[in-house]
Amino acid sequence: MADMEQEKRPAEPEPPEKSAKKIKISEESEVASAKGEEPPAHKKPEVGDELFGDDAQGNEDSGEAETEDHSGGSTSVSAQKVPSRVNRLAQKETDVGITEYISKHEGFSGIIKQRYSDFLVREVDVHGKIVQLTNTALPVDSGAEAAPSADDVLSKEDKQKLEGLLESKDKSTAVDIQVGEDKQQRTQVHHAIKELFSELQSETVEVGNKKVIRVKYGKGSQARERNKFKWPKGRPDYCHFVLYKENLDTMDAINMLAMNLRVRPGFFAYAGTKDKRAITVQEVTAYRIAAERLCDLNKHTSRYVLGNFSYTEQPLKLGLLSGNHFTIVLRNCTGSPEQIEAGMTSLRDYGFINYFGMQRFGTTSVPSHHVGRALLHSKWEEAIELILKPREGEHQEGAVSACRDFWWKTRDAKGALEMMPRRNMSKNIEGRLLEGLVKNGKDLVGALSNIPRNTRLMYVHSYQSFIWNNIVSRRLQEYGFKPIVGDLVLAEREDGAQRSEAKVLTEEDLGNYTIHDVVFPLFGYDVIYPKHKAEEWYREMLSVDQLDMDNIRHKVKDYSLSGAYRKIIVKPTNCKWSVMCYDDVKIPLMLTDKDVLDGKEAPLASSEGKMKALQVEFTLPPSTYATMALREILKTDTSSGHQALLNTQ
Repeated sequence: MADMEQEKRPAEPEPPEKSAKKIKISEESEVASAKGEEPPAHKKPEVGDELFGDDAQGNEDSGEAETEDHSGGSTSVSAQKVPSRVNRLAQKETDVGITEYISKHEGFSGIIKQRYSDFLVREVDVHGKIVQLTNTALPVDSGAEAAPSADDVLSKEDKQKLEGLLESKDKSTAVDIQVGEDKQQRTQVHHAIKELFSELQSETVEVGNKKVIRVKYGKGSQARERNKFKWPKGRPDYCHFVLYKENLDTMDAINMLAMNLRVRPGFFAYAGTKDKRAITVQEVTAYRIAAERLCDLNKHTSRYVLGNFSYTEQPLKLGLLSGNHFTIVLRNCTGSPEQIEAGMTSLRDYGFINYFGMQRFGTTSVPSHHVGRALLHSKWEEAIELILKPREGEHQEGAVSACRDFWWKTRDAKGALEMMPRRNMSKNIEGRLLEGLVKNGKDLVGALSNIPRNTRLMYVHSYQSFIWNNIVSRRLQEYGFKPIVGDLVLAEREDGAQRSEAKVLTEEDLGNYTIHDVVFPLFGYDVIYPKHKAEEWYREMLSVDQLDMDNIRHKVKDYSLSGAYRKIIVKPTNCKWSVMCYDDVKIPLMLTDKDVLDGKEAPLASSEGKMKALQVEFTLPPSTYATMALREILKTDTSSGHQALLNTQ
């Protein structure tokens, strides 16, 4: 590959045509930018605030960042909903610099995520243990003072009465629960009602010289609200549990938990985000929410299961994981036994090029890195137009599509926002941006800031990734798959700090490192560049987009990129594979954690059947894309458009 002729940088689509109706940046915004003023700093998260941090270097915590598509659309195509025609405007791998392969075997075809249940992701914790859902039993709470469960405190008859009151929503009636003179017993009953029937209020009253607990429909008194369910003395503050979810991204799952428990999402924390269109298993911690309450949520939906409960003193934090373990079924596989063996052996022994996958760049006709480039240029109007531009040739959700069309024709943000269903207003980027435009008027920086910070950062990180992919492809074309003088590797700092620093390889170093040690930078103001021709390649690519590599700091702090280092080749661990045949595309071909809990038997491998499936299994470090590993096996385009074409065929 080192002798291959250098490919030219893929041509990019032009920015959207400017409408006759312009958005203008206010004079106040221009003055603030000229002075280098920044948006208000975000306060540190506290209990009740969002505990979900961000990755300022653009490195995901998930091994497969399906949730990164912020341009609209889905990265995968359902077998039940195949598009009538493949979108010809969607990006291909070559559009984002993905061009090279390590292996020399002949590629073959296989469909990635024909069903979401074909893609199973299990988190690997900081100790290297693969996270699995193995039980839904309540923990032995040895550290806390013993207390009966809410279910045991209330009798069956009392619970039936309270359920009837809850269903009636009648504020004029009440249910009296007979209690004795024992104050501790009354306290337990109040807590049980609070825990099991949060929409009911209770108080102790005297009826005929006897104390009873009177329960009515409606929120409790202010005193009751201030005196939340008392946390048992001696119990650690956090409930640690395993979250198993299906076809649901991490934030949506957390929001569902919070809504059902009537707490804010900030009460939960996790180590990494996981794919939506997959079955995923990960660890979560909840601040002062009892395992009983969490376990009770399993009754409400089949889209998630909570289990493996325990109590801990510390919450999880983003990045507290060592990777993700993948079990993936590639359906309708056309590879011969020899091709499959060659592809899998190469992946196991040599690895794959650590490209940022297609999810990083969006799956619609408006690439995410185009938005990022506009933000880095402070072209606020262009960034807004790219986000709100109608998606040509693609099926969009009705309300969102109508909002885009209306705004594009009228530039009436308020009118477009009124067309957005209220339930969607805070959930999608378009709704948040339109809301920002209405609130901030001509202050476009403020309007964009209404989009969640992590999403805005994802746009600029997408542009970083676009540059990285292209530079790494050129490095491998020119110099091949061995370290050379001037390459970078990460080495321990001389001052003993935990963070590694980049080291430039000399002739004497070459025998001590392999291509698996070589890193290339995501451009920024706090990284160094390889000391060979690649440094000039970075400068050239950025200058084409009128960006200065030596002056990359931005007036708006959120878009000021410090940079990071990323290995150019990654070798998976725990790599294994098997082949099976099948006839029905609707039949699951692997067992999930929930299947095991439910006592289901594993599908039997068969040598007969019209279609063939390849099941692969491997572990990847954080910030790597499983689709790029699959690409190395198949040697086919992993873009949504190409996968849709395979599905239709």
